[in-house]
Amino acid sequence: MQLLLYNLTKYYALNIEIQRVLGILNMNSAPAINEDYEVIGEAQWQILESTTDEQTIKIYGFKYSKFRATVFHAICASLCGLPYFALAYYPAYNRYKYIKCSLKTAEDVCVVDGEGAFSMVKVDIVDLNLSNHKENKLRYFIYQHSRYIWLNDQGIFINVQALNEKLTLTLLMENMSGINKRQQNELIKLYGKNSIEVEVKKYWTIFCSEVFNPFYLFQIFSIILWSLDEYYQYASCVFILSAISCIMALYQTKQMSIKIHNMAGSTSTFTVTVLRPSRSGREECVVNASRLVPGDVLVLPPDGCVMPCDAMLLTGSCIVNESMLTGESVPVMKGPPCPSQELYSTEGHKRHTLFSGTHVIQTRFYGNNQVLAKVVRTGFYTAKGELIKSILFPKQFDFQFYKDAVKFVLFMFCIAAVGMAYSIWLYIQRGSSLGTIILRTLDIITIVVPPALPAAMTAGVVYSQQRLKKNRIFCVSPPRIIICGKLQVMCFDKTGTLTEDGLDLYAVIPSHQDERFGRCVDDINLLPAKSPVVQALASCHSLTSIQGQLKGDPLDLKMFEFTQWVLEEPGPENTRYDNLTPAIVRPVCTQNEALQNLDDYDPLTMEMPYEIGLLRRFHFSSSQQSMGVIARVLGQPSMVYYVKGAPEKVCATP
Repeated sequence: MQLLLYNLTKYYALNIEIQRVLGILNMNSAPAINEDYEVIGEAQWQILESTTDEQTIKIYGFKYSKFRATVFHAICASLCGLPYFALAYYPAYNRYKYIKCSLKTAEDVCVVDGEGAFSMVKVDIVDLNLSNHKENKLRYFIYQHSRYIWLNDQGIFINVQALNEKLTLTLLMENMSGINKRQQNELIKLYGKNSIEVEVKKYWTIFCSEVFNPFYLFQIFSIILWSLDEYYQYASCVFILSAISCIMALYQTKQMSIKIHNMAGSTSTFTVTVLRPSRSGREECVVNASRLVPGDVLVLPPDGCVMPCDAMLLTGSCIVNESMLTGESVPVMKGPPCPSQELYSTEGHKRHTLFSGTHVIQTRFYGNNQVLAKVVRTGFYTAKGELIKSILFPKQFDFQFYKDAVKFVLFMFCIAAVGMAYSIWLYIQRGSSLGTIILRTLDIITIVVPPALPAAMTAGVVYSQQRLKKNRIFCVSPPRIIICGKLQVMCFDKTGTLTEDGLDLYAVIPSHQDERFGRCVDDINLLPAKSPVVQALASCHSLTSIQGQLKGDPLDLKMFEFTQWVLEEPGPENTRYDNLTPAIVRPVCTQNEALQNLDDYDPLTMEMPYEIGLLRRFHFSSSQQSMGVIARVLGQPSMVYYVKGAPEKVCATP
């Protein structure tokens, strides 16, 4: 297995450090995973901790036993199938159909999450078809759309995404030729397809989860009891009400499943362009987006696209709409990072990462170079995939309402038990038949405990869903609507970004060299173009031009409009700056006036910045509470760094 994974790692276009991966196989280290397993003999259980979704699970090895399964089903059949209903709420009892074994030989894995939820997962085996190696079988299991692979030498399961952790920026930016088709096929077997497709639940599955409810079981029991007692009218009314509420609940749940499926989308409907190594260097190849794997190098089109995966920019820059993930409609400009030994992470390098599902509005390239991005995450491991998983598998909340409901039913049942005992004693004293005693005694339970309660609650939830739908509110967990009805105060957190409609800049207050503030200036024409305040307002921003209109942060936009300058994005006709200049800003004047003024321009000073080239933008960082830009006047060799942000950060001395 060690040679097998070594052969895989050398194919990674991500250029995973082979020594690090071999260290994992030799039990030297384990990235982002805490393994706790038996050291005597073969491990039968293991604890996995994931840093991406902060999930902790415990797994046990099992094998299916035909003898145990036969005995188990025979006991359930002898008890009129009642244990099957209990399994809907206590799935842990399914383990009696299996026998414990080591994880190395396990055919099934019992997964217990941090909240105690139990599930059995099948261990699959895939043939990697690697030549010259005896061991080419890879064992894995998938739990909540996360893939865990077996490392034979270390004797543990690890999350497959752990193989891509602890990668440096330099390592990611080394290979820009991509991977070949054979390597791609092998990596697909390891990582799985680049797909976030959500299966639409079938009506039968929804029906079983809805009906296997203690309240509904009690309701069915009550209807049968009333029918045996010839109480057909009330039994029919309760049956019709329950059937209607159940059908409405099934329909609403089905529609929600379809909406989640449509929201997740499918990557098999469009194609992308990737680079493949060739004898002449590299060549472009069109592939289906579902076959992307970590290590592929994407060629981003100039007119933009919808990202099918998470990828890190290698060359060029992009303007991206990330409203699907962040809710912010302001486009974001992204560029490649500087090569360094810093560890790459999608969270820490958001400004260099294109996330799955976001819309790349347009790309910028200079000198006819291609805009390239390297795939780092695919499928449910992407930012969009993590969002979908949080919807499909929400954290369990232990509401007091359900505890009180169960306590109420148990209390009423205790009261009914007293009445049942008294009724049995009376009927025996009167010499009633056994059938009459049973019917009348059980009828007390249906009187004390309201059998129509679940139907009424379901009808209320369905009606609430319809009201929310009219207001375009999507409900992920319908049972929680009952809890929301008791809320009295709702608190919301605001990010602090100034996004109010109609935001405007009133005035600026320049400062002098003696650290004194000047007069309030509400007209930009009162300040000379050589003023450092005007230069900073005109250049220190993250604005960009999209289809002739300036887009960006509303505060940046108002500050730039206050200067009455012009922002020009470089194009093929703009050759006065080198290819690294992303944009220029200049005062409002014609090109001829600017060229005439150049004859009197002194390149050794920045007193008259006719045009300022924005060489490098350092976008706003919430941790640093500031942003900056490196600028240069046309024809001047020196550069100036403009910065804006919180005063305590900008004015802080090292």
